Amino acid sequence: MNLTVLGAGAWGTALAASACLRQPTMLWARDPAQAESMRREQRNRRYLPEVALPVALRIESDFDAAVSHARGGLVVVATPMAGLEGTLRRLPADTAGVLWLCKGFQNGTGRLGHEIAREACPALRAGVLSGPSFAIEVARGQPTALVAASSDAALAERAVEAFHGDTLRIYTSGDPVGVEVGGAVKNVMAIATGIADGMQLGLNARAALVTRGLAEMTRLGLALGARAETFMGLSGLGDLVLTTTGELSRNRRVGLRLAQGLALPQILAELGHVAEGVLSAATVLQRARSLQVSMPITEAVVGVLQGRITPTQALEQLMGREARSEH
Repeated sequence: MNLTVLGAGAWGTALAASACLRQPTMLWARDPAQAESMRREQRNRRYLPEVALPVALRIESDFDAAVSHARGGLVVVATPMAGLEGTLRRLPADTAGVLWLCKGFQNGTGRLGHEIAREACPALRAGVLSGPSFAIEVARGQPTALVAASSDAALAERAVEAFHGDTLRIYTSGDPVGVEVGGAVKNVMAIATGIADGMQLGLNARAALVTRGLAEMTRLGLALGARAETFMGLSGLGDLVLTTTGELSRNRRVGLRLAQGLALPQILAELGHVAEGVLSAATVLQRARSLQVSMPITEAVVGVLQGRITPTQALEQLMGREARSEH
């Protein structure tokens, strides 16, 4: 099966490097200079400098040529969420199937990936590939498990055929809504736990945030039509634990720096990569409010990101809530 990965950031590069050991794979880089550098050096100096790229991986900067390579195969969109709609609209009508890796809600509209796809190209066979995964570990061939979710069961099975191997295990799901909600909300919770860790609140506080964050994620997902069991799986609890506790988490790093008193623009400039939780936190809260779903942790994170409250005030806000039944 021919594969094309659209987007040469860290995660797109890592997945393409893994896939090319099993399938003919092409990685599309928007910047021709970056593509040429990657071909020449067999390395993504900008986003994944630690890992040598396999010789088998083909790198292309021509969008049409890259998509043509996957005709009859599978296209994987590895852009940030902000680029998903535009990328989907560029795909030809006869694209056999597409999966996206991006996690979050679209800024402005509040739409999830499947809602964007339904609006942009309703006839396209589409789904999401998600789960607990740091790009560098996938690129190194360290064991990782992901879930391919689509209302089209055959497309999810094609993802298994494309990516399942010795170091990458692919599960399937018929609940793209739940998988996407998990992937979006866990980034917001990672900022929250980063703030708590930066304030040195302790492991008890971290455990409480992760647990109550899972509850918020599940409430929103159910209101959007997801299945409850999805949130106990890889894209729910699994991704939440990884992103809230892993030292490689960009969103957690944002929280740590906020707790140190740094301004958000400075943090993002130092980060050098997209932290989707920063971009989608307000949209998550907006979507929750429209559905009358309570998300107090998300509300506190949004307040800190927007500079309306300090991390200390956010803590007081959460700890001052009235006692209630856990469920």
